[in-house]
Amino acid sequence: MENIQKNIGVNLKATRKNRGISLEQTAELTGVSKAMLGQIERGESNPTVTTLWKIARGLQISFSTLMNEEPSEVHYVELHSVNPIMENNGDYRVYSVFPFDPRKKFEIFTVEMEMGCQHTSDKHNEGVEEYITVMSGTLELIIGEKAYVISTGNSIHFLANQAHTYKNISQELTRYQAVMYYR
Repeated sequence: MENIQKNIGVNLKATRKNRGISLEQTAELTGVSKAMLGQIERGESNPTVTTLWKIARGLQISFSTLMNEEPSEVHYVELHSVNPIMENNGDYRVYSVFPFDPRKKFEIFTVEMEMGCQHTSDKHNEGVEEYITVMSGTLELIIGEKAYVISTGNSIHFLANQAHTYKNISQELTRYQAVMYYR
């Protein structure tokens, strides 16, 4: 977990410095306190998924920009080697499998939700699209007022510019791949 915390801190600080904005200005843009941002930059805090999304939205960057490592020509990922970002007492786990690359404009996550888990995501920046494929279990996705049930092997695509809620409605772990596309 230390490595991902370090990457988040280094990338947040670099983004802020590149834009010439202070911690206080960053706090105003993101809705995350100056103290918390400082702790994140120093690697002293393990931010939640919600906190990272607030930072990403406020700075208008991709979620995984905060976790990026140096790129290589071939990148093989073993899921068990990726440290997840967790919420809901660890029942909601997000693994950044392929972090955002500005040349490609997308990032890929594997998400695991324990039985009965629910996670609500605030709206993302305009133009952000989500592509989800359920690998195991059954996911209910509520977008606005409409609910969609996505079972194993099925997929859904939507514009993520409104709040949306993910629910594991199966009697087992639900695992899905999420591709986030940034126009």
